Amino acid sequence: MHIPDGFLSVSVSIVLWALSILVVGYALKRVSKDMGERQVPLMGVLAACIFAGQMLNFAVTGGTSGHLLGAALATILLGPWGAVLAMTCVVSVQALVFQDGGLLALGSNIFNMAVVGVLVSYAVYRLFQRLSAGRSWGIFAGGFAAAWASVFVASLGVALQLAVSGTSPANVALPAMAGIHALIGVGEGLILSLIHISEP
Repeated sequence: MHIPDGFLSVSVSIVLWALSILVVGYALKRVSKDMGERQVPLMGVLAACIFAGQMLNFAVTGGTSGHLLGAALATILLGPWGAVLAMTCVVSVQALVFQDGGLLALGSNIFNMAVVGVLVSYAVYRLFQRLSAGRSWGIFAGGFAAAWASVFVASLGVALQLAVSGTSPANVALPAMAGIHALIGVGEGLILSLIHISEP
């Protein structure tokens, strides 16, 4: 899902950088107000676990890669704003240290994984919590659906950005990204469900 440098137009890159900066800035404000000191170590440990999970990559047409996302897990454990920061750290370290995704494209990668992935998983998980009225099936079904939706929708964002930039036609990028990430989303949903089952 990481977009390398040179795959996005300058205008698309600038817009996504601006959106990412706005959301991450707001997340910093919210986390400083809402999160306690005990949750900060959890944020660091969780970011390290997500980083490790994202190291497993699958090649996708158009020069991008697919992998587990981890946004739903971070959102459920940290809330949306803590998850945005944790995912931003993961994506930034991958770009700066491991050259996974380009530096110019970092704004778009943060937007797709740390903003879209987190906000989609939060919306889906909250919807299932309301529908289940706090019953246990809502936790498992909501976690699975949130994980799947976060991976799938973020991948569609990547495909659309490539298409708008003229890198890969939409009729090529969308099926390629959607197909593999629909399967990756199922795997991530199952992993999240197993984590829920193993909780005491």
